[in-house]
Formats: sequence, C-alpha cells, structure tokens
Amino acid sequence: MTMQHPKYKAAVVQAVPEFLDIERGVEKTIRLMEEAASQGASLIAFPETWLPGYPFHVWLGAPAWAISRGFVQRYFDNSLTYDGEHADALRRAAARCKITVVLGLSERAGGSLYIAQWIIGPDGSTVSTRRKLRPTHVERTVFGDGDGSDLAVHQLDIGRLGAMCCWEHVQPLSKYAMYAQHEQIHVAAWPSFSMYEFANALGYQVNNAASQIYAVEGSCFVLAPCAVVSEEMVSLLCDTPDKRELIRAGGGHAVAYGPDGRQLAEKLPEDVEGLMIVEVDLSLISIAKAAADPVGHYSRPDALRLWHDRRPRRCVIGPRDAEDLISRESDEPPLSSSGELEADRER
Repeated sequence: MTMQHPKYKAAVVQAVPEFLDIERGVEKTIRLMEEAASQGASLIAFPETWLPGYPFHVWLGAPAWAISRGFVQRYFDNSLTYDGEHADALRRAAARCKITVVLGLSERAGGSLYIAQWIIGPDGSTVSTRRKLRPTHVERTVFGDGDGSDLAVHQLDIGRLGAMCCWEHVQPLSKYAMYAQHEQIHVAAWPSFSMYEFANALGYQVNNAASQIYAVEGSCFVLAPCAVVSEEMVSLLCDTPDKRELIRAGGGHAVAYGPDGRQLAEKLPEDVEGLMIVEVDLSLISIAKAAADPVGHYSRPDALRLWHDRRPRRCVIGPRDAEDLISRESDEPPLSSSGELEADRER
C-alpha cells in the first residue's frame, strides 16, 4: 500500500496583539482563526504570548517601575486560564472553524504565570498545553519554568506537530529532544523584533535564521509567527524619551520554511498585519531526511546521546502521584552521582 503524505495550507500570524486586554484579544484571535479557515487553512500558528501580548515592560524599566505603573497587575489579570470563559470561547471557535490552533499565551495558574502554547484540535479538544522550559533573561521576573514533559510532539491528522517559543530555538539539547520525536511541523513562536536593535542577537536576522536552521536540522516544516508592536503600545509603555530609544513600532518578521530550509512565502512588511498562507507537503520530509537525519542514519549514538527526562515536576504530590512517579522512574535509565548513565560508567 502506498504511504499517504498529507498536503494542506497553514496560516502564520503576523499581527498586533490586543495588549493587556484579554477580552479583545480573544475576539481578535477568533477573527484570525475564521480568516485562516476561510482561506482553506487547516492549521494556524500564533506568536509567543499573543494573549495578552508580550510583556515588553520588563525590558524597559525596573520591576518597581513596572509595578507602580500597573503593568504587573494588569498583565496577571489579563493572562489566560484554561478553565475560564475565554478558553471556552476559543475551543468553540476552533471546532466551528475545523482548524488546528497553536496559540501563544501567558498562562495563569494559581499565583504564577508561564509562557505557554496551547494546541487545540479541529474538534475543539485540547491536544496539549506546554510551557517554555526556561524563560529568557528578564522574562524570569514574570514567568516560571516548564519541565521535560513540555518538550513533546503530537501525532495528528496533519502530521507530527510540536511547538517551542523564542530562544528555546537556540537551546541545542531542547531542539534535539524534539527532533528525536520525528517532528514534521514545528511552530516557532516569536514576540517581535523592534526592541534593543543595538543587540544583534535580539534582531530578526539572527532569530529568523534560528527558525531556518531548525527546519534544516530537524528536516521539518517550521512556521514562525511574530507579533507587531503598534504605536499605541509604544505610547503606553514609554513614559520617558530614553524608553522610546529602546523600542519602536513595527518588528513583525513572520516567516515559514520547508524541510530543506527554503522560504515558503514572501515576508510581509514589518508593520503590516496579516496571515501568511503556506503550503505544507509532508512528502518533502523524506527527501530532506535522505540526506541528513540527525536522529537516524546521520547520528552517532556510540559517541553522543541525549537523556530526556519527560516526567512532569510538581511541587506537591500525593500517594497516587508518588506511585506513578516511582513507576515512571523505574523506566528511566539510572544515573550515577556524577550524572553519567550507570550503564555507560560500567562499560
């Protein structure tokens, strides 16, 4: 029997978030889902922390300034919970549009926030909720960590789908953990690229390149949505001239790449909102992997291996949780006190 390779359209979002307004943000998210579906897309990918927008205030001033200006409280209050009415509206919209959604958001769980990505299936069900493994630099003043269970790839009708945020794409071991799960479509979510333009590593050239390298290394399709900073956001965030020197309107650099690193569509101007509609043909992956499969024929497990601890980490566990953890630990390769695999130490 001939193997079937899905072909479909995917939508990559480049747009201005409804900054610090969860109500309007959900409404805009649903409009973009409807627009993508009307153009025949089976998948739509949103930027990092699309809801309620990226917390640029953490890069512009001291924590005390952000608290006094109300940014900390507003950001917390407008972050999404998965059990609320806003999440229900998004589930219903995904089912109505019959579209798979990879949504970037600030997740509110108890008293903490996490940089999260929510994968919603075309029937409105939750495929996965993941958290960024380690927030970057000053993001750690706002967000908590994920764990090894957040590096996961999911088998769907559209292929094996995974997602990560921003500078997770410059973490070699995290990337390899994803490649090892034979990912076919990857959503690389980014915030915007109009801040700290004097810092080359934070610019769009470097970070678009990180998305492109991910596509080549993983021999997969990469959809890299990116937000746009509006002049209204700049005015809200910048109360002094020196802050205006650090951020400007624009910064939208959404891209999409095929498994050979080819750019799949022309980029939109950086200050323009829209959907980049691209063609995904999974048959191209086997051609790319014929040349270099980093977790197959092009690997050297005799010399280099990755140990990926996939267990969720909880701060409180009960008897049943403990039994489950003990069961999972028994399936993991044992470590020596130095962190080496025992089997390797004994060789």
